[in-house]
Amino acid sequence: MKKTATSVGGRLAALLITLTALAGCGQKGPLTLPKPVSAAATAPASAPAR
Repeated sequence: MKKTATSVGGRLAALLITLTALAGCGQKGPLTLPKPVSAAATAPASAPAR
């Protein structure tokens, strides 16, 4: 099979897109969830009962 410029270029484009997608995730360390905020820290202080 003769390799044409289109088939070589298409494979090269697919390779570059795949490598860009893999490198572009941005997260370099382990995936972690944010620590939950406790309810006591976010709830406003209520007025004392009389």
